[in-house]
Amino acid sequence: QLQLVESGGGLVQPGRFLRLSCVVSGVTLDELAIGWFRQAPGKGPEALLCIARGGTTALFAAAVDGRLTISSDRAKNTVYLQMESLTVEDSGRYYCAARPFSLPYPCSGAAESYTQWGQGTQVTVSA
Repeated sequence: QLQLVESGGGLVQPGRFLRLSCVVSGVTLDELAIGWFRQAPGKGPEALLCIARGGTTALFAAAVDGRLTISSDRAKNTVYLQMESLTVEDSGRYYCAARPFSLPYPCSGAAESYTQWGQGTQVTVSA
């Protein structure tokens, strides 16, 4: 059974960094595309980045370009979200989500296309 568990969130000061982890169990990463989403209070999930087989990545939020990086460790079946130069606007609950790998476009920015979600991890950026 596919499960995703996020960790690594917390309270950080502006300008600092965090690395979030998404441990995937039940299915290997090669069979999936994994997306990271951010949700602010009262808003829907915002697609950030996605990674799929062969290191294919996709960026969906221009505001995080150059500051957020997605990567994976297939030996650990884990996907990471490295976040640099955090700002107050980066605050929110961060979710990883999975969708079956498919061609020609394994990644999608549409939250409804992801079939399994983790419980999320809270990131608060505040001085």
